[in-house]
Amino acid sequence: MNYLIADSGSTKTSWVFIDDEGRRQELETLGINPVRDTEKEIEKAVHPVRREWRGDLSVFFYGAGCIPPYSDVVRGVLERCFPQAETHVESDLLGAAHALCQGEEGIACILGTGSNSCLYDGEGIVQNVSPLGWILGDEGSGAVLGRLLVGNVLKSQFSPALCQAFEEETGLTRADIIDKVYRQPLPNRFLASLVPFLGRHREEAEIRSFLIDELRRFLRRNVAQYRRPDLPVSFVGGIAHSYADELREALRLEGMTLGRILKRPIDGMVEYLTSH
Repeated sequence: MNYLIADSGSTKTSWVFIDDEGRRQELETLGINPVRDTEKEIEKAVHPVRREWRGDLSVFFYGAGCIPPYSDVVRGVLERCFPQAETHVESDLLGAAHALCQGEEGIACILGTGSNSCLYDGEGIVQNVSPLGWILGDEGSGAVLGRLLVGNVLKSQFSPALCQAFEEETGLTRADIIDKVYRQPLPNRFLASLVPFLGRHREEAEIRSFLIDELRRFLRRNVAQYRRPDLPVSFVGGIAHSYADELREALRLEGMTLGRILKRPIDGMVEYLTSH
């Protein structure tokens, strides 16, 4: 059996092709989000993949925004592009659960530009605390860490030395930040782009405390609502991978058990699909 597996976000889509002898090829294309994109835009994003791989395939597409009825749009495009394939379209959250839990019961979380979580029973998602987006929720995400970071800098909640380091390293003035957040498109991506500053200063006590506090807030406001302290809590995404030490400490303080941390969910998806 030949597999074509996709992990798609709003900015990029990672594709992995595995032939019947287990050989693996990868390709990266434009992001696909059917809540945002038209059928024509989705076809454009899939076109380079169609040129590369055809024939008898099982296509598994996990993507942001891939919930009914939007998932039907993606499925229709894939069925036209790969008419001989068996096509499956699921949400990125179910993809994270497959990648992290590998068919076992657990709690799966996404910590990237946005955040999300679910209770997974080994077959499907049985409970999901709505993430609510970066304005109302998305605790622990890159966008919210960036929002809290600039708020602390502009309101002088960090030490003078740290506030000065932020201004010098980013080159951003107060006016620049206000413009990018309130007047320019995609402010969540701008805010998430500031998170590397935290990484460069993570050894400073106030930054370490800041990171652990926000990760604990994610755990309390999302994971704790599943009321399953017996289950491991696993994570995918750049924030989880980059700040794994702080995440482990947040879990310890909340009395929770860490499962796995994966930077790229596609690797866990391949592992799950080829073994199940």
